[in-house]
Amino acid sequence: MTLLACYGGSFDPVHLGHLAIARAVRDRLGAEVVLVPAADPPHKTHTHADAEARAAMLELAIAGEPGMRVDRRELHREGPSYTIDTLRLIRAEQGPQRAIAWVVGGDSLLRLDSWHRWRELFAHGHVLAVERPGTPLDPSTVERLAVTVYRGIEFRRRAATALADSPAGGYAVLALPELRAESSTEVRRRIATGEDWPSLVPAAVAAHIRQHGLYAGGPGSGSAASL
Repeated sequence: MTLLACYGGSFDPVHLGHLAIARAVRDRLGAEVVLVPAADPPHKTHTHADAEARAAMLELAIAGEPGMRVDRRELHREGPSYTIDTLRLIRAEQGPQRAIAWVVGGDSLLRLDSWHRWRELFAHGHVLAVERPGTPLDPSTVERLAVTVYRGIEFRRRAATALADSPAGGYAVLALPELRAESSTEVRRRIATGEDWPSLVPAAVAAHIRQHGLYAGGPGSGSAASL
């Protein structure tokens, strides 16, 4: 059965790096990719554009991309957007046999032990970590930087291509050495300072940001204009 890869995040805003990760997971693993924008990320102080604006930009970014869709369920749930709650709901909908993976960046993997009930994630799906340039995820580095995480995941390690062979319980790394270093923080900074930023985001997203005046107040300005 096709792997269902759930890629969560603030996407504030979605940029070409996000899109490259989603495409790589889809193309290399033959996965169906679901992008899950967070309404209230518990590990960040706030977002800068409101939830509906971020979800709308995601829809624009993946328009015409086969095998990708946006799941807005966290936008309509009260309280913090805990990954374990979302993953449990997706598992209940997909049934016990569907292979499901939650996609995280390397920096998030190293903080996985700060996530709410993080060990329970493996009862409902796999964890797929994306190794970006400058964030090595070899076992020795993970052990050195996050020993609790290392002890909770290393024995679960398998090849990324093997995640589709079982419903849950695994951990894999997908290396993307060619991935550019875009970040939402850098996009917002460039918008605020008037530097080149449209080259970092899909064209339709750039047009949407301009149209609605998003992020014009700078990286620390709080929520942007609502749609």
